[in-house]
Amino acid sequence: MQYLILAGGFATRLWPLTEKRAKPLLPLGGKPVITHLIEKIPFDAPITVSTNAAYGESFQKWKHDFPNRQITIAVEQTRSDHEKLGALGAVAQWITNEHIDDDIFILTGDNYVGFSFSDFLKHYTPGIPLLAAHDIGSKEEARHFGTVVLHEDNKTVRSFEEKPAEPKTSLVSTGCSIIPKKELPILIEFAKQKPDNIGGIFEEFLRRRIHVHCFSFQEPWFDIGSFDTYLQAIIAVLGPGVEQAPDVHREELHYEGTVVIGAHSHVKRSHLRDTVIFENCIIEDCVLERCVIDNNCILKGMDLSDKMLRDGTRLIARKLRD
Repeated sequence: MQYLILAGGFATRLWPLTEKRAKPLLPLGGKPVITHLIEKIPFDAPITVSTNAAYGESFQKWKHDFPNRQITIAVEQTRSDHEKLGALGAVAQWITNEHIDDDIFILTGDNYVGFSFSDFLKHYTPGIPLLAAHDIGSKEEARHFGTVVLHEDNKTVRSFEEKPAEPKTSLVSTGCSIIPKKELPILIEFAKQKPDNIGGIFEEFLRRRIHVHCFSFQEPWFDIGSFDTYLQAIIAVLGPGVEQAPDVHREELHYEGTVVIGAHSHVKRSHLRDTVIFENCIIEDCVLERCVIDNNCILKGMDLSDKMLRDGTRLIARKLRD
């Protein structure tokens, strides 16, 4: 089985954090989001990470963290959102260019999944497509995902709708699936028509009367597509408390909820609540609530909430400057 991680999106909803950084490389619990996926994949399995030309070098650098893993970085030669092949188009191109003749395990690189991949693989019946689904408890929220309706056996998919206007269920596809090699020609054909619709391949399978199985799980799952879901994932993974690098300097820190402080950062006389501070930052005399502060920022005397600050931001209160 081949493992393919899709990491080619430009993640404009998370700018400025993703202005120069691929979303799967955002830190989550002390390591990039994509690393959480890699650690769940069997050690000897071949892995391909599909990305774009803007992030290819970053993923090559990240790959050095895994010198003993079989990881290939496949670079789609696009540098902007309007040039993209589309997620399913990228899968089809990889299959064609690399002459893939195996079952493929597809993952979206910006998702955090709490379940074990070994459990998922145990539910795979060779030759039958399998997707992982999670009940998010809200039909309103389910409009943003592919929804899954099951037969009475709670395993076989009865219907699949990609981003329906009126969802019939809150059980949604989570970007984790296995496509058997015998169905790859259908995927390639469908991708020519709808290269952006990766979930739509399951609708196509069902239209052709091909059985699709579902693995439903209760463990945490986050599609990290926005500021809110990024913070939610961090809070869920780490829990309450302060997570900090060994060389952080902190003095008179008051905190609530989940706080993360990156390497070489200094935090003094500040109150932080559900806030993430990346590396090489200086935070003094600040109140920060639900903020994400990128590398190399200097904040003094600031009171901020629900903000994402780009790399190198410098904000110093006037009274401190004077």
